[in-house]
This record gives sequence, C-alpha cells and structure tokens, in this order.
Amino acid sequence: MFSKIAKMFLVTGLLLSLVLTGCGQSTTGGGQNKAGEKVTIVFWDENAGPDRTPYYQELIKKFEEKYPAIHVEYVGLPKSGAKQKMDAAIAANDMPDVSGIQTSWLADFSARGALLPLDSFYEKWADKDKINPGIIQSNRNMTLDKKLYQIPNTMNLECLWYRADWYNEASVKAPETWDEFFVAVEKMTDKDKNRYGFSIRGGNGGSFQLQRMMYAYSGLNYFDANEKTTINDPKHIEFLKKYLGLYKTYTPISDVTNGYKEMVAGFDTGAVALVQHNIGSYSEHSKALKPGQYAPLILPKTADGRFVQESGNTLGYGIYKTTKNPEAAWTFVSFLCSQESQSYWNQKIGQIPTHLDSLKEPWAKELPHMQMALKVLSDSNLKFYDPPMYLPDYRSILDQVVDPGIQGVMTGKKTVEEFLNDWANAINKSRDKYDKMVAGKK
Repeated sequence: MFSKIAKMFLVTGLLLSLVLTGCGQSTTGGGQNKAGEKVTIVFWDENAGPDRTPYYQELIKKFEEKYPAIHVEYVGLPKSGAKQKMDAAIAANDMPDVSGIQTSWLADFSARGALLPLDSFYEKWADKDKINPGIIQSNRNMTLDKKLYQIPNTMNLECLWYRADWYNEASVKAPETWDEFFVAVEKMTDKDKNRYGFSIRGGNGGSFQLQRMMYAYSGLNYFDANEKTTINDPKHIEFLKKYLGLYKTYTPISDVTNGYKEMVAGFDTGAVALVQHNIGSYSEHSKALKPGQYAPLILPKTADGRFVQESGNTLGYGIYKTTKNPEAAWTFVSFLCSQESQSYWNQKIGQIPTHLDSLKEPWAKELPHMQMALKVLSDSNLKFYDPPMYLPDYRSILDQVVDPGIQGVMTGKKTVEEFLNDWANAINKSRDKYDKMVAGKK
C-alpha cells in the first residue's frame, strides 16, 4: 500500500505546518439557488451526543450567518446505530445531502455508488493545499476508482489514558513497554477499593481497539509476503491470550458488553485505572477529572522499540449523489474543513486537525495530548500498518465477525485461535474477491 509515502506526507506536513506561514483565505460559492432562492441541505452527524452535538450546533449557526441563503437541517445519529441507518438510507435511495463519514465506510459507500466524487470541487478550493496531502491520497487509495469521496477534518492517534494520581500514590511506573503494561494492570487492581487496572471494550466497536492494540504489540504488516493477513499470526495469539485473559480478574465483569461510553465512564468515575482509546476522548476526561488526575500515554513499544499506529485513522465529510444542491452541500463541507472550523472542532473534542494552518495555533502546541501526538508523529521509530479499508465489506467483517468473536473469547465460547482464524479467513476471502474484481476491471 502507501504507508511509507503516507507517513512521509503526514509527518512532514504536520511538522512543517508548525513553522511555515500560510496565506490567503478559503473561498467558496454561496450555494444559492436561482433567483436568490434559499435552499435547505440535510446533514447527518454519524456520532451525535452531548459531547459533540453542541459544537455542531455552534458551527451550523456560524455557517448560516455567513451563508444566509443556505439552511442546514441537522440530524444526529448515535454512533452505535449510525452505519445501519446509513445503509438503510442508501438501500432506499433516500440519503441526506451531507454526512460525517468514517474512513472505514469509504470503500463500501463508494462501491455502492452512494457518494458524489469531490475531485472537481476540491481542485477549485482555495484551501486544497492546506489539507494534509498524505491523508487525501490515503482516502483516494481506499476506493476502487481512486476518486475523492471524503474531505477529512480530523485525525486521531491511539493512546492509553491513565490515572496519573493513582499511579503516583502506588509508586507504579507508567507503562512504556508491553511487559510493563501487563504488570501495571495487575498492580493497579485493588478490589478492596473497587478499582480495576484496566477496561476492555468488549461491546460495539471493540474490534477497532483490539486490532490497533494487536498490531502495536506485534509490529507486523497487515499482510505477509504471500498476501495473506497476519491477523492469526502467533504473535497475535500470544498477545490476545494475555490481553483477553485480563477479563474479570483485572477488568470489570461488565466489559464483555461495554461500548465506548461505558468504558470511558468506568475511567472517569474512578472504577478503572487505565483505558485504551485515542486522544479524542480528551474532552470527556477533561470534564470529569482534574488535570493532575489523568494523562495520556503513547501505546507501548514493540519488542524492537517501535511505535505502531493505524493508517487511515481519520474522519471527515462526504456528499451523497442524490443531493439536489451539490454547490450548497460543498459550501457546507468546505466550511467545516476550513482552518477556523477545524480549529474550533478539534480543540473542543481533543483531536488533531488535518488543516496544516490549524496546527500552527497555540492551542495545538500547548495541550498535553497534542504534544504527545506530535511527538509520536515525528518519531523516527514510528510505523504505520495499513488495514484493508478498501475492501467493501471490511467494516461489516469488523462488526459481524470480530465484535461477536471478542465476546465469544471473553465468555469462553471460543478459543483465541478459533477467533483469530475466523477473522483471518474472512479478510483473506474478501481480499481474494476484491483482487479478482480489480483484475476484471483492468
């Protein structure tokens, strides 16, 4: 794939943006219909909730003040059911004008012909050279026709969040290696105080976090020299036996069904000493805890000293092919991806902007988790692995094979080997089908 190129663009863009000066302001059309007629576009937020919806409401308010000829109808979808809602809308050909689109949906949605290619809009956009080029190329590489269907406005970095105050009180070292990770989880479990050393996300969405932890442990590429997935590699079997073996002894029994909100609540309410998520959960931790009580940690290093992150860990916006107002829809998308909007959004939710000028602003250099993120992204030992998000059924494999498979292992209904073999077989079958489809189009 493109991990070396993407890393070069990503790291260079992030670092140079901190020292170079930009010029010019983004300009877009007003999206106004003929004869000054006001238009309405429908926007679906794929991750709605009290920690994000108010920020969208503020951005929409600013947008409508700037573009009074366009009204945005906001529809918030809870993350747990957003993909199913999107799938139903595509099947019924009853789609919104714009929605938030997770990168793992791109191959699926574009293969189904649901999205409008954005290349012509993007090439005319004044800010096109300000969006990290590695991420734009990554998005194109995830679709069969290599067109641009999503403009990214935020990127994430996997990390650990730990109760720094508890670790200091117990004189336990914050983990930097995987051996230290497992030792710390055991030491920080104190059932007399109703505290657990860790929390595993066994419910909805757990597949993403498990995969990222597996590859951070192994340091492997996603596919081997024979183009077969390394999901069921012995290193991953070794890791999962240790990792999922923490369940119930060093993690809450409720982990088997816990999703994101339950996992974070366990950390923020003082039941769990350490969780793995990404820097985007900063906004919730910062509301529940004081600065000295919690802190981010880089994912532990591999045995040979590398930091490993997943490529394509971005989010953004797409326009659906059924829109009757593509110009207005683009005006809204480009507004959300502008420097001002990205800075507001990412500062509030605690993630990394893709607009290079946003990274020059003081807030991006001062927040501890942003400092950590920039440190990791500039480290010469950083490696990206490339999950096959270009497979049209990649996301459905995670949702329908991996999520229930995790629960199967945690409840003793499956062995680690059975689970990883099921996962690997699903990926290999999908990859073979995809390769034949691509070959047939050449």
